[in-house]
This record gives sequence, structure tokens and C-alpha cells, in this order.
Amino acid sequence: MAKADFEVPELQEHVDVPALEEGTMAHLKPFVVKNPDHNTDLGFPGELVEDWHDKTLEKLDDLRHRYRSLQVYLDACVKCGSCTDKCHYYLGTKDPKNMPVGRQDLLRKVYRRYFTFAGKFFPKLVGAEDLTRETLDDWYSYYHQCSQCRRCSVFCPYGIDTAEISMAAREILDSIGYGQKYCNEIIAKVHKVGNNLGLPGPAILDTVQGLEEDVFDETGVEVKYPLDVKGADILLVTPSADFFAEPHVDGLIGYGKVFHEAGVSWTLSTTASEAGNFGMFIGSYENMRRVSMRIRKAALELGVKRIVFGECGHAWRVAYAFLNTLAGPFDFLDPNYPVPQHICEFTDDLIKKGKLNFDKSQNDDMTITFHDSCNVARATRMGDKPGGQFEIPRNVIKSVCNNYVDMDHNTIGERTFCCGGGGGLLTDDLMEIRVKGALPRMTALQNAIDEHGVTHVAAICAICKSQFTKVMPYYGLDMDQIVSVHQLVSNAIVLTGQKTEGAGEAAEAAG
Repeated sequence: MAKADFEVPELQEHVDVPALEEGTMAHLKPFVVKNPDHNTDLGFPGELVEDWHDKTLEKLDDLRHRYRSLQVYLDACVKCGSCTDKCHYYLGTKDPKNMPVGRQDLLRKVYRRYFTFAGKFFPKLVGAEDLTRETLDDWYSYYHQCSQCRRCSVFCPYGIDTAEISMAAREILDSIGYGQKYCNEIIAKVHKVGNNLGLPGPAILDTVQGLEEDVFDETGVEVKYPLDVKGADILLVTPSADFFAEPHVDGLIGYGKVFHEAGVSWTLSTTASEAGNFGMFIGSYENMRRVSMRIRKAALELGVKRIVFGECGHAWRVAYAFLNTLAGPFDFLDPNYPVPQHICEFTDDLIKKGKLNFDKSQNDDMTITFHDSCNVARATRMGDKPGGQFEIPRNVIKSVCNNYVDMDHNTIGERTFCCGGGGGLLTDDLMEIRVKGALPRMTALQNAIDEHGVTHVAAICAICKSQFTKVMPYYGLDMDQIVSVHQLVSNAIVLTGQKTEGAGEAAEAAG
């Protein structure tokens, strides 16, 4: 078990609603931007502005008029309590400011004080409070203890979306120069280099060439991982973690095998080598648009017909919900295909058409369960019917694995628990909230291990995979128990002409 300088919650059979403990997480906040360029490159002040009080209220006023949903969310709450025990961070930390309603109220109190009649003249009556320097610090701390997973909104009778309130608070903080180092530095790298990790084109080329060699050594088949190929049918846009980290890169290997066996031409792009869009995490639609425009530009320059997204939860949310409006229209692509398309949709379609052969026994060393990533589960769809985002990944897994079970039904699907590291929290300076926030998901996983013999959990989100590899050891689990869905596909797929042992019999049986 990994050591921690904070108390790691003990796994129990159930996650009980904890008794309130005020201020347990007040000490925690991520690093503030120190390099002014990481703010100014995004269009924000380099440091906290002197007139922060007026600028904060101006920005809040702007946002409540620009996004009417935000004002509805700030006005509508009746403190019914439906959301109080739905947040994984509250369940893991006991801090009432990590209750969705408590976190919302940090902004709502200021909104009521300055923008409502009752708050201006009877502030104590409606819980309104003045904006102070301490208020900003509270916002900075607790709005970076929200992964914007939107689980609370599933249970709210008024549909209040805490994620949108968190995004607004972070945008206000950025607009006055009080930005988070982790998110802003990453977005600046995307603007300058093209991906979250700052990987230059030669590094990506070296990686994909190495993958080609590895797959050939394994299978005897020349599977290509093309880069910047003009005239290819498909542009694959995938998280930059797929280029180097485990288990992400195993998923990338699987994508290439699927494309190869389908006989389609495809390419990656050095200038659009990142599916992730952290502009959403900081609530900045302008930065979301700038990041999204890289993909449009690459698609035009390469002359592709389709855009397919790899395994990344928030990337798929931005692509599904915003790509066409932020970076569209994509009328230059083939209208016979959705814009965009998820790699799981692509693979599932081939499976249903019988175009892929699998040896499912190659995954018999594992009993798999599936983690529904928040942004996929609660903000998108896949396929042509509601619920496709739940069915399609499971269909793919079951097609390549003999041993599959779901976790408890109250912890999957639309009710899925967050991994604990999304929303711009995947940074080591927030390890305490990441570990404690993972408690509900780790509990459900441990129960599946105990009751059904589960050995591995699959995911289709780069952040979920990275988060699980880091927090699983804190709960006595192994980091290699998290796998990519297309890693499982890669293990089982039988390529035409494959020379590996047993592939001939499997292909014959499948055919």
C-alpha cells in the first residue's frame, strides 16, 4: 500500500454518509500560476489584479447574463438536501464545503449579496455575504476540489449543474489573474506545441515508429501508425498520454490494429496530437474554441473525410457537445459519418458487421469490469440511441473477453462515481483530494473483486487511467489493474496473416 502524509480512508463494504467535519480540506489548494505567460497566453492577467474586487463582480455579472443557465442555477436551489451525499469528495473528506450545495453556495452568497434585491438590503436573511480576499481563497481552494463530474445534477430535482458553477468560478478567478498552474500551463502548451505534454513532432514520430516495430515483432504483420499523411480517410485525435504512458499506449496499439484490419487509411497529426481540451475545466469557451480549432485546421490541411476520437472522457464531451459549434461547420467531411465519431463506435460497428476476428482467450487471465467515465456517461452519447455511451463500450469488451461483470448498479451508468482526478485535479499537489475522492469508486471495485473475482477495471478515459494507476496503491490495489478498452481489443484481435502462436486456429474458428 502506498504511503501518504494524510489519512487514507479505509475501504468498507459500503460508503456511509459521514458526519460533518468543518474545514477538513480548507488547507488544500493547487499551485497558483507563477509564470505570467501561462496566464497571458490564455488571455488572462499575469497575476492577481489590484482592482480584483470590482473585476470579480464585473465578471460574475457578465457570466450570469451571458449564460442564463448559470443564473437559474444560482437562483433555483431550495436546500432540499438531495445532493448532499452524492459527491465523492464529500464522502471522502467529510467537509461540508465539498457538498455540492455547499460548494455552490460559495459563489451563490456573493451573487445574492450584489445582484439580488433581498441580498442587497437583507443579506443575513438570505445568506448573502460580502466579497472579500478570503472569499477568493475559499473559491480557489474548493472550486479546485470539484471534478465537474455532474453526478450531483443527476439527483437534483431542479437539475442544478455544479459543474457549470465550478467552471464559472474558475473563469472568474482566471479573469482576475488567480489561475491554476496545472490547467493553465497545459493549455498554454497546447496553443504553442499542439498537445498537453508539449511533445514535439519528432518525439511523436519516434513513438509511432517504435510501435510499428513492436507490433511487427509481436504479430509479423506490418501495422502502420501514420503521421501527417495527406489524403487519409480518417484523422485520429487521441490524448497525448496514448503516446507514452501505460496503459494508454496499449490502447493506441489497439486503434492501429483495428484500422489496419478494417482496411481504412488513417493518420495522426503533429499539430492536432491532443484530444484533451482543458479549456472546459477552466470554464473558458474562448480557450475551448482555440484548442478545438487545431483539429479543424489539421483536418482541412490533411484532407481527411472523417474524424475519430480516442479514449478520453472530457475530450469526447468537448467533441460531442461543442466541436461543431466551436470549430464548425465540418461540411468538408464525408456526410455519411458522424462528426465526430468515438473509437468505440468505430470498433463496435466493425464487430457488428463481422469484420473483425478475435481470440477471446487471450484475455482469459483477466476478469474485467468497466468504469463509466463521468464526462462520457453524463454529458454525451454514442451510437444512434440513448444509452449508447453505456452499451457500446461494454459490447466491445464482451466481444473480446470471456469474463466480464459490472460493478454495483448504483455505481455505474448515469450514477457512476468519478475516478476522483478529473476536472483539472490530476496533479500531485492535489493528491490528498484525489485519493479521498476515489473512495466510492475504490469501494465499488473492491466489492466486485471480493464478490465476483474481478482482477482488472477497463476505462475509456485518459484521466481515469492516470488517476487509477496513482491512487489504487493507496487502497492496496495494483496500478496495473487498470487497462484500456482497446488494450483488450489489441490482445484479442487476430490480424490477417498474423504469425503469433495460436492465431491460425483462432482465425479458423472465428471464420
